[in-house]
Amino acid sequence: MANPRNDKLDRVVAEARRARELREQGYREQALKMYPHICGRCSREFTRKNLNELTVHHRDHDHDNNPADGSNWELLCMYCHDNEHQRQLEALQGNTSTGGSNSATATYNPFADLKTMLKTKK
Repeated sequence: MANPRNDKLDRVVAEARRARELREQGYREQALKMYPHICGRCSREFTRKNLNELTVHHRDHDHDNNPADGSNWELLCMYCHDNEHQRQLEALQGNTSTGGSNSATATYNPFADLKTMLKTKK
């Protein structure tokens, strides 16, 4: 006669294994197996304890582009990842520091007349 307690435990273990296998098929788990646990920007190293702070960034910003070789992924800490996406948003809005069409150029120079101001003080 089968023990109902063992049957339930077997089902729980089998379900946990299936869930793990499904997770391992996801791009995050694939990237974590493929690359060292280091941020690609700031070089911060991660351990099991803080691995949840390491994210997978899609280089082409297309979350559906997940080649098996990982060529569209890079591991970034959550801070560098947020910064990367903020830079992309600003570039799309034309607010880049490289001089997008909508970017304003600073015209005020607070030190333009500094030499004259120093001479008059003497």
